[in-house]
Amino acid sequence: MTTQTHAFARTDRSPLGMWWWTCDRLLLAAVVTLMVLGVMLSFASSPAAAARMGVADPFHFAIRQCVFAGVAGSILLGVSMLGTKGIRRVAFFTWLIAIGIMCALPFLGHSAKGATRWVEFAGFTLQPSEFMKPALIVLVAWMFSEGQKGEGVPGVSIAFCLYFISIGLLLIQPDIGQTVLITVAFGAAFWMAGVPISWIMLMGATAVAGLSSTSFLFDHVASRVDRFLKPETADTHQVDRAAEAIAAGGRFGAGPGEGVMKRHVPDLHTDFIYSVAAEEYGLLFSLALIALFGFIVVRGLYKALRLSDPFQQVAAAGLFVLVGQQAFINIAVNLNLIPTKGMTLPFISYGGSSMLASGLTLGLALALTRRRPGAYLPHEGLAKAGAYA
Repeated sequence: MTTQTHAFARTDRSPLGMWWWTCDRLLLAAVVTLMVLGVMLSFASSPAAAARMGVADPFHFAIRQCVFAGVAGSILLGVSMLGTKGIRRVAFFTWLIAIGIMCALPFLGHSAKGATRWVEFAGFTLQPSEFMKPALIVLVAWMFSEGQKGEGVPGVSIAFCLYFISIGLLLIQPDIGQTVLITVAFGAAFWMAGVPISWIMLMGATAVAGLSSTSFLFDHVASRVDRFLKPETADTHQVDRAAEAIAAGGRFGAGPGEGVMKRHVPDLHTDFIYSVAAEEYGLLFSLALIALFGFIVVRGLYKALRLSDPFQQVAAAGLFVLVGQQAFINIAVNLNLIPTKGMTLPFISYGGSSMLASGLTLGLALALTRRRPGAYLPHEGLAKAGAYA
């Protein structure tokens, strides 16, 4: 006779106990693993980043990342315990506050690298667009579902208004990468909402045309595209050093803290953290990191497709697409597969805004995919879900 112990008994009716038995624990484990890896890699990149930036404490960035990870974990736990109404309220107020700060950026924002995307206070730099992204996806999913009820709510029109307000403020900064990211996630939500394929094709064509026009409207975009298409005629120092670091790692890596090429990689602790991981832990580790993101996205989309509520289904799918697309852009830049873009790797790159927003994003996704009575289609084990909810 064997006994199995758990953190909570199945009969535990406390909020934490009910959360434990209704949350997708495989997804939760994958997310926690990412957070742990992010902290581990911050200790690998912090000394080199501190030396490049003239910071006396070699583990300055690693210690701050530990704090960010702790706060992000608290956000993820708290948000993932919310019900449907709570999810909508959090998304609405988060979007409203983020948009308000984004409106003030031209006057109060901190400029860096030719863009005004941050606001500084109390020694902390906040990028409001990071929090606006998941909130927007939840809100447009809500509007799409309300519009489908046929009760006179112009849900689709409101969703597009929210989208255009968001990308309009992003383009003012300017931030083309986040605009592309939001557009892809919005398109996924739009498709999941069951709109006609002709609408999807029209939106896709418009998005491609808009993206193409950015190289004519923004000089920094044109410069990055030129460097990507004609590397022999432009300064490609950043991606070249990242490629050298990745190649130096080989199959198993140089070992923790033993990377040498990483010292020459600009933004090694933020946008190019993947190259640090590849150099110190090798090809197999970097592939495992990609597989971990892939698992989160695939399992998340699978769970989303099985949800019975249209709002929950569209919102969850959009959030998982958001995470997957951001990870793809960051890793593709590191591998020189697309033009460079300042996009963080969720939970892995250093940064308070990125870490906290990632906790919010996947906290919302975990909340939406929790097992509740009637939440999943019958063949997904509704009876079992009802026993634990």
